[in-house]
Amino acid sequence: MNQNYQNILMKGACLMIAITFLIGCNANQSQKESTTRTDSVNVQPKVEQDIEEPLSSAEEKVFSNERFKDVTVERIGEHKFTIEGKAQIFEANFGWVVEDGHDELQKGHEMTDAGAPEWGDFKFTIDVKKKRENSSLHLILFESSAKDGSRQHELFIPLY
Repeated sequence: MNQNYQNILMKGACLMIAITFLIGCNANQSQKESTTRTDSVNVQPKVEQDIEEPLSSAEEKVFSNERFKDVTVERIGEHKFTIEGKAQIFEANFGWVVEDGHDELQKGHEMTDAGAPEWGDFKFTIDVKKKRENSSLHLILFESSAKDGSRQHELFIPLY
């Protein structure tokens, strides 16, 4: 009986060693898998945005969309700009707003010299200062919807 007891103990000890070994191997396998997942990086190509760089006083860019064309902005003072271009707008009336990404700093309406379907000329001046030094100002030209007054065909123009 002593011999049987020793055989059972040996088999039990071997079984415990095998279980411990398997648990240890599985734990190591899980770490390898999580390390692989952690180290994996999914690289996405850089997407270009439509937002232009702010204007410097020396350069002149031309902006356009389906309702506005040949739009230029000339800086004529520290905070003063002349906006000029053409628009194909219902009843020759369009809106504009200057914003800094958080607040609307100024807004207004202008007229072209002809309504749609003609392209009418426009020219106006704005004087606007930044509220926050580290912000960027953008002028947005838009046509107001005759149906609900919402902004349509917005044209974003960086000022400074």
